[in-house]
Amino acid sequence: MNESLITFFGIYFLSMFKFIAGPLLGNAAGYSIWEIILVTVSGMMTSVLIFTLIGSRFKKILALRIKKKSPVFSKKNRTIVRLWSKYGEVGIAFFSPLLLTPIGGTLILVSFGTKKRKIYFHMLWSSLFWSFVLGLGIDQILQIPLFGRLLG
Repeated sequence: MNESLITFFGIYFLSMFKFIAGPLLGNAAGYSIWEIILVTVSGMMTSVLIFTLIGSRFKKILALRIKKKSPVFSKKNRTIVRLWSKYGEVGIAFFSPLLLTPIGGTLILVSFGTKKRKIYFHMLWSSLFWSFVLGLGIDQILQIPLFGRLLG
């Protein structure tokens, strides 16, 4: 199999679970900004699609497996609710690639009852924005002589 195709799918699968892997590894592989955006957005939107479709079922299965009652008002839950109440679905989508994961952000939106069409739209613009910003930002950081010598 072609080595560049294997590299592309490796970055694609990692982007499904951790968004930052796309811009980092895309730059390391020598991809252009458009290739970085393509592979990162494709990976994130695949996981968004999968977990939007199976999100409620996944949540029920997870709840059945966890016998121990965890506190309802944990620090993590309070942070998510505060983020939701302050910024809504746009805020969750905006912060998903950075703070949450594509899967985590999608499951939060599903659990708050956001319509699938809105989840797809908000996660798409968020992934386009952050893949562009991070792709260019990482490329510019690697252009600095100090970082270029350290990393490459």
